[in-house]
Amino acid sequence: MRISVKAPAKINLTLDVLAKRPDGYHEVEMVMTTVDLADRVDLTLRGDGEITLDCSASFVPDDIRNHAYKAAVLLKERYHVREGVHLYIDKQIPVAAGLAGGSSDAAATLRGLNQLWNLGLSLDELAAVGAEIGSDVPFCVYGGTALAKGRGEQITHLGPPAPCWVILAKPPIGVSTADVYGNLRVPEIADHPQTGEMLMAIEDQDFSLMCQSLGNVLENVTLALHPQVRQIKELMMASGADGVLMSGSGPTVFALVQKEAKVHRIYNALRGFVKDVFVARMLGAQEGEMLA
Repeated sequence: MRISVKAPAKINLTLDVLAKRPDGYHEVEMVMTTVDLADRVDLTLRGDGEITLDCSASFVPDDIRNHAYKAAVLLKERYHVREGVHLYIDKQIPVAAGLAGGSSDAAATLRGLNQLWNLGLSLDELAAVGAEIGSDVPFCVYGGTALAKGRGEQITHLGPPAPCWVILAKPPIGVSTADVYGNLRVPEIADHPQTGEMLMAIEDQDFSLMCQSLGNVLENVTLALHPQVRQIKELMMASGADGVLMSGSGPTVFALVQKEAKVHRIYNALRGFVKDVFVARMLGAQEGEMLA
């Protein structure tokens, strides 16, 4: 028996850091939404109880360092499952890009195994398991659009934002999330995102207000460490994007555009500068199982 599950990328419409927590994590407040740039996770039942993993990207680890593999191990042990699974990940989301590709693969694995192993778990139960794997996994279990608080595991579901095009560009560099947070000085943050305005923009499907309310407190840290990210952001703005922001800890930058004619102009301008450029649409509403 084999199941295929889509694992969509996420972008941060806002990312605010409120405090450093006693447990070493940061207290965050983020508005996130999924886009239709997605990996695919194929899950094939194994009768021998083994968990194995292959990936179309050869440099992705195939053991417990991989979030999807870790998700399978955790679910198997937690619910005393005798069967095993072979995971195959078709990678389309760039790695270490601030788009939660690894977290989304883990979430897709949880959803797929819930069906493959007949566990009968709710999305809330799967999200609780996902929180043990990574901060973005609970959001990725649900998909859609949400406000995330705590270290990212406290999810409030939102309606879909105003529909638009999303152009994503990733420079050929990796960014360490730990390094970015390590260089962030929370008491020195002068310009916090207007999360309330973003929530209003989403509720009213107000595209203009959504673009005005984009904000990410990690952006200045990553821009200082990696000038290429700043160059991409400036090129997008100069090419006529309606709104531009870095996603997560970077280095991917996205542009929001309503008119299709602008999409081609911005895409072509970026393709002359970086190789990894993608055009996507917002998925918007919660996808539920998102099984292909």
